[in-house]
Amino acid sequence: MTIYPVETGNFKLDGGAMFGVVPKSIWSKTNPADSNNMIDLAARCLLIEDGDNLILIDNGLGNKQSEKFFSYYYRWGNHSLDNSLKELGFHRDDITDVFLTHLHFDHCGGSIQWNKDRTGYEPAFKNARFWTNNNHWEWATKPNAREKASFLKENLLPMQESGQLNFVQQNKNVSFLETSELGFGIFFVDGHTEKMMLPHINYKGKTIVFMADLIPTVGHIPLPYVMGYDTRPLLTLEEKAKFLNNAVESNLLLFFEHDAHNQLCTLKQTEKGVRLNELFSFDEIFNSQ
Repeated sequence: MTIYPVETGNFKLDGGAMFGVVPKSIWSKTNPADSNNMIDLAARCLLIEDGDNLILIDNGLGNKQSEKFFSYYYRWGNHSLDNSLKELGFHRDDITDVFLTHLHFDHCGGSIQWNKDRTGYEPAFKNARFWTNNNHWEWATKPNAREKASFLKENLLPMQESGQLNFVQQNKNVSFLETSELGFGIFFVDGHTEKMMLPHINYKGKTIVFMADLIPTVGHIPLPYVMGYDTRPLLTLEEKAKFLNNAVESNLLLFFEHDAHNQLCTLKQTEKGVRLNELFSFDEIFNSQ
């Protein structure tokens, strides 16, 4: 097995929305804001090469939305999914599976593209199976008013219409971690949105956890630092506490999807609770000579 971080593009969101009730005077120390109160974010994915399988976890915002839509998110930098795959020697047609932690547009927008005539949409990974779970699919395709702007039907329905949509099966008797059909463990959480899935991947003697939106950046590690976007913030607190304690006990490596400047970290227990231990780049941990 070989794992690669994949940068699909950077964007910005309102810092207050990203940190909920935490004051700007505190969160701006780790996530400084620009003059519009926007903070730097990444849409960083993971690519798992395992035998004949090439599994992409999440895929960023994509490029099919209007310029007006993208203007709200202040895209910056030169990263793109296609260029990142090309640098690794791959093409999107090589992808066998696309695992989606959840179906908010910044995590699954790259799943679907315009067709050649720009008369409709088609899967951007023509040879891949798309993976979500049944509970989250129902939640996303029948959205509540709070999340409706994040669940875009053009990102979702073409996956189903193409016949490429698959559902991860959840064992209700498993309390923390279970192994999926794709060979890695999944921690299901409901605070951010219904049944978001956090992959736990054993790699070279370490366990990498793809954090999605449970802990989007290093600045979100302290327990009360919960996004304003979360639908059930008090439940996020419970899920996050459970995860943080397990992460310290098991020496997990946290892989950040949204931290524009940090890829990986370990955690430690302190008098103030679980805090950052060490920061690493992916190459420092896994590709150093």
